[in-house]
Amino acid sequence: MGLATTNKTISTGSIDCGGAFTITLSLSAEPDIVSNPTDIVMILDRSGSMAGSSLANLKNGAKKFIEIIDEATDSTQDGHIGGGSRIGIVSFASAATVDAQLKTSVAELDAAVDALSAGGFTNHEAAFSAALDMFDMSSSNAKVMVMFTDGETTTGGDPVPVTVQAKSQGVIVYCIGLQGNGGLDENALNSWASSPPSAYVSIAPSDEELEKVFEDLAKNISKPGATDIVIEDTLNPCFTVTGLHSPTKGSASITSAHSVRWTIDELGVSGSEGTELTINVEHTGSCTGTVEVNESLSYSDSEGNTANFPSPEIAIKCGIVVIPEPCPEPVCVTMNGCESTLEFDAGYISLNSLGRILKADVTLMNVCPNRRVALAAILSELDCEGREYQRGIKILTIPAHDSGRCADVTVRCIRFVLPEELSPHGGSGMCHERSFRLRFIANYIDLGFECCTLDQIELPMAFSRSLSGKSYPHYPQTYPQSCPEQAYICVDKL
Repeated sequence: MGLATTNKTISTGSIDCGGAFTITLSLSAEPDIVSNPTDIVMILDRSGSMAGSSLANLKNGAKKFIEIIDEATDSTQDGHIGGGSRIGIVSFASAATVDAQLKTSVAELDAAVDALSAGGFTNHEAAFSAALDMFDMSSSNAKVMVMFTDGETTTGGDPVPVTVQAKSQGVIVYCIGLQGNGGLDENALNSWASSPPSAYVSIAPSDEELEKVFEDLAKNISKPGATDIVIEDTLNPCFTVTGLHSPTKGSASITSAHSVRWTIDELGVSGSEGTELTINVEHTGSCTGTVEVNESLSYSDSEGNTANFPSPEIAIKCGIVVIPEPCPEPVCVTMNGCESTLEFDAGYISLNSLGRILKADVTLMNVCPNRRVALAAILSELDCEGREYQRGIKILTIPAHDSGRCADVTVRCIRFVLPEELSPHGGSGMCHERSFRLRFIANYIDLGFECCTLDQIELPMAFSRSLSGKSYPHYPQTYPQSCPEQAYICVDKL
């Protein structure tokens, strides 16, 4: 039948900065449908949530599947499935219905699909049972179920025992799920499908994608098994490959910090086969937010099968990320004890990377005399959609001035080095515009407060009056008529 399904999944939807996760590549293949006649039962969800465009697009997808199998079995779309293969249709909602027994007439199959209407709950157990009963287990034909659903089980029994029985009798189970209707249970699909589940489960992100999902599955089922398979997977530069699990078929190797090569001699040539490869990955780059895991992925085989691997996204949660450039190699210079001057030629050096320098000046207003100030400058960069990426922090101590009164203090030449490789637009040149946002935080270091007893200082007359129940503009607190002995008050001695 050819390459039937391809998939790429990740172990989690989000990681912290520097976190790790796994990627699973999987694919399945089937023997040539012409030389290996196959009975296929399509199991189609017509529950209430499928009303509207979902059901219309499901019908288009199912009829496209039948059309492709028709042409593949006898090299022409003549309305008749040839080569001994047959297709049957089961639909389900609160109960399951056999809409078309296993047959070769495309017109009768299309009519059964067109007659479907949506309504009711979702009974997967009844659907699988009805489909399993349609197979003649004494027949030498290969046996395939294609289950489509958009929701979780809401009525009936547990489908798992039925699918376990079907698989034990040699039935291959494919599952197609539709997201967006509010109830898809992907874990359930994985438990029903043949192994490995990642190779036999496909998820359509919207009902508009359904026709394409059915079309791809039919095209690949109708081709011969795949040989001389080569998969080259290159990750986003934000991620580094840290290890591989041995694939269940073929061999794999790490070809660079960000790429993997997987080769398989043959798959699905004499019988249905699925295989998967698990890749260990770590976040090592400067990217944050939601990013695609893939940079590119290529597939080839001797039969010319097409492979459409999805490109999953992962959310990266980072705070301030600092990636300094490596320290330069030192140049050693020696002066002997009798030399007071030395001329030394350090030779040639090259610019290691393109970059720019941002220099900022800021004026601190009304800084009191004799007090140092802690100043923090926080720099971030904006991409074209307004997202911020942290670029660095400078924390400076501003010396105290002694002018005798509060004064403005200007701080000059706060420098940030900005390598082009950190640019959201890429690091290939310096001709694109970059946008930054700079924030400042300033606080006194020297507070000038200390605690002492009342008899240790001479209070100003105006402040002394506040102790008798009056208030003073600079000290708005009103103190009681009498103070206990050894009362403590914090006084600004400056």
